[in-house]
Amino acid sequence: MSEEARRYADEVTAGPGGAMTDEVGVVTGDLTVVTTRLPDDRATVRVQYTGAEEWYTLTGGPVAVPPDSLETLHTAVLEAVRQGGEAVVPGP
Repeated sequence: MSEEARRYADEVTAGPGGAMTDEVGVVTGDLTVVTTRLPDDRATVRVQYTGAEEWYTLTGGPVAVPPDSLETLHTAVLEAVRQGGEAVVPGP
């Protein structure tokens, strides 16, 4: 039996209005998004300006990992960030 990935990472360009973070508010432009499964079957989402050193927590997490997979959550996060509008971690 194969174990599902515990982390997904992708680069995305934030849509108009960017993505909301807990630490610095809205971030915009080219971002790296990492969705990580926590030991309690919740997930956290971190973002950074692509190529930067600082990481920020995307507002709205941690959230429960959906029954279908962490990859599904990560895909939903990427789509939310692409849409912009002060995107947050999508809830259930």
